[in-house]
Amino acid sequence: MRLFLLLFFLVYGWVNLYVFLKAKAALVFGTAIALPLALFMLIMVLAPIIVHYSERLGRDLLSRIMAYIAFAWGGVLFLFFSASIVIDLYNLLVYTARLVFPARFSSLAVSATAAFYAPLLLSLLIFVYGYFEARSIRTERLTIRSRKIPAAFSPLRIVQVSDVHLGLIVREERLRGILRRVELEKPDILVSTGDLIDGQVCNLNGLENLLKEIRPKFGKYAVTGNHEFYAGIDNSECFAERAGFKLLRGTAVSVAGIAMAGIDDPAGSFYGIKTATEMELLSSLPKDKFVLFLKHRPLVDRKSDGLFDLQLSGHIHKGQIFPFTLLTSLYYPITSGRLDLPNNSIMYVSRGSGTWGPPIRFLAPPEVTLIELVHDEDV
Repeated sequence: MRLFLLLFFLVYGWVNLYVFLKAKAALVFGTAIALPLALFMLIMVLAPIIVHYSERLGRDLLSRIMAYIAFAWGGVLFLFFSASIVIDLYNLLVYTARLVFPARFSSLAVSATAAFYAPLLLSLLIFVYGYFEARSIRTERLTIRSRKIPAAFSPLRIVQVSDVHLGLIVREERLRGILRRVELEKPDILVSTGDLIDGQVCNLNGLENLLKEIRPKFGKYAVTGNHEFYAGIDNSECFAERAGFKLLRGTAVSVAGIAMAGIDDPAGSFYGIKTATEMELLSSLPKDKFVLFLKHRPLVDRKSDGLFDLQLSGHIHKGQIFPFTLLTSLYYPITSGRLDLPNNSIMYVSRGSGTWGPPIRFLAPPEVTLIELVHDEDV
């Protein structure tokens, strides 16, 4: 964890420095502008620490203001950096071509001024669009047919929310929007596949009451995500219970004729918390029952092939802000949607219902997912 934080601050600090140098090359400003801008960027780099400790000290207003500014800055910074790198690569190609054909490519390079203002304008436009996309929740639908699903409960309507990230940014308004989508689908079961919360649970007072109002016929179930551990697992458990969720932490339950199992996110191991392994948990379940497996991260353990029928996951938000999606796709087998696995297992990955960090989404709209389990003797 310490290594990750050190790497984060080094990379984030370098990106801020990169943008500072881009601005200085384009605007050619002196010390009177350079010093305040450098100080602002330093504060933005240290903002996660400032937000964390001000939140712990109960300075809610300071925490929220700092969080909005810092996370908005981080979003614009990432978009600017992504666009600017493309221009830098283009200029590098032009420079290389000029070494061979000096006369032909001499005027094709993008100037320092244009190389600053074009990414800046683009990033601001995308940020505004992304702010509204983050609030445009969509309902995705998935139908699974299996003879293991009891006819008496078919169709069984399960609604999945994931990565809501209740905290300083996602509050009552956003949560109400998510829950309106949930209620419209009239679920028999509601599941949360991790990261229901984001920050210190003591600042979420009242939000559990909104969740408590949702009362599916067969209950609400959840698993931990990495942020449940970051916020403190004891407080996270308490919040989930007050909101009416049963946490599955290396455990399974029988509900509506199916087996539902869930495991802790691997982040728990950093805090010395261990539960049953995925294979141990799933191999203990009846083979004749439909197994719904809740797992925060969309990773496939080949030892579990054929031990579950449907895995529901989240975690990666489909990258949340393109082009970050391109990076997540290098590690995860799928960034969103359905993936058919060996031995008739299926994994579905939610794009997530909220946002983490910057309060925007770009080409990765939030979702609430309706999964209908249908009895079918032919499958």
